[in-house]
Amino acid sequence: MPCMWDLIETAPFFRSLELAVLDEDGMHPLVFPCQKTLAGWKHAITGLLVDINPTHWRHWGEQDEA
Repeated sequence: MPCMWDLIETAPFFRSLELAVLDEDGMHPLVFPCQKTLAGWKHAITGLLVDINPTHWRHWGEQDEA
């Protein structure tokens, strides 16, 4: 069963999350985990800030299984 996406407004802080952006072509998941911090979104592995405006999230590791 596929894991559903949650709206970005409900994303928890300091957790590894899979983020997605929504545009005219549909939803596009990022290929690396991110964390919501007080400074903004950070790459969960490198710790670097990422300049993104995600629309949806789910816990990292909950990707759809084929």
